Amino acid sequence: MSKESKFKSQIFYRVVLPCLGLFFLSTAAFAQSFAYKALLDGIYDKKFPIVKPDQITCLSDYQILDTREKEEFEVSHLAGAKWVGYDSFNIKSTAELDKNKPVLVYCTVGARSQDIGKQLVDAGFTQVYNLYGGIIHWANESKPLEAAGQPSQKVHTYSRTWGIWLKKGEKVY
Repeated sequence: MSKESKFKSQIFYRVVLPCLGLFFLSTAAFAQSFAYKALLDGIYDKKFPIVKPDQITCLSDYQILDTREKEEFEVSHLAGAKWVGYDSFNIKSTAELDKNKPVLVYCTVGARSQDIGKQLVDAGFTQVYNLYGGIIHWANESKPLEAAGQPSQKVHTYSRTWGIWLKKGEKVY
């Protein structure tokens, strides 16, 4: 092998190949993010208001309702969240809430919470917002979670299928 060929080979293995690897890794990360956004776009009603995790500066500005099942809530939840459930949801469980103050609803990805949010609007709540991407997106944005009043890294992802979207935190099924 000539010196020129050896030099080209070294350039390829030391510079080009690592750069290609980084390119494909970043493309895969983007594609997954794009896929998650596409999934959410297919789930959400465009007319129902959402709020993204990075738009929330203070959770205490909201009355927070967790619309997942009790076992999901017990694994972890947003600080200050009240569990209202989905299958067992009853509008009476929101009787102590102020209908004129902002309400943030969330679930795993935002489908169940959107349904509950619509029921709240029908019951006269004036400012109801669905947490974009649900608890999965919240955790992926390194936002805090708690369980029994203590910080937690665990996230109940509803199922292994939905769990593929959680990139930060410990998956619980």
